[in-house]
Amino acid sequence: MVARRRAPRRRAKKSFNVSAIEAGTALSLAQSTGFANALQTALNGNIAGAVNSMSNSIMSNKTKIIGTLGAAAIAKVASKGFASGTLAKLGPIRVKL
Repeated sequence: MVARRRAPRRRAKKSFNVSAIEAGTALSLAQSTGFANALQTALNGNIAGAVNSMSNSIMSNKTKIIGTLGAAAIAKVASKGFASGTLAKLGPIRVKL
């Protein structure tokens, strides 16, 4: 009698893809919006202060933010990776065109 062979286990992929354009755009937007400081303020319990801080950062850096999004759109079109329509993603937040 022949011993039964076990079914081969499926292993999780050890690699993953990261879009350099999307990651760079997300990091630039996080810096331009003051996301880190606002998150730290919110974690300390001051939600209103965090929202106000982020709002002020966005208003003062809106030309930089628009430039970043425009450059990302041009880079996506140039790299032909624009089928998804996503310009940037950082966690659950996605910027789509």
